[in-house]
Amino acid sequence: MRRKFWQHGAMSQRFLTLADIADALNISAAQTYALVRTGELPAIKIGGRGQWRVETTQLEAYITRMYALTQDFVETHPFGQESAALPVR
Repeated sequence: MRRKFWQHGAMSQRFLTLADIADALNISAAQTYALVRTGELPAIKIGGRGQWRVETTQLEAYITRMYALTQDFVETHPFGQESAALPVR
């Protein structure tokens, strides 16, 4: 039995292609490939042609990590009145 992975109607799968990841994150194929090649987004190579696949749980873990990193960035780089008072050039 399949269940929905994204609310937009794509069906759930255990593994996603790099094109699927690019689509889900709204980034380019090159950016997705870079995430995989640097190890930031864990993936496996399968088949004779070495096609990349990312497990859906790895994608969800990556998104969770990015939310945490973004929250840390926002907290350590406040955007407050000091920032608003800077002159525009």
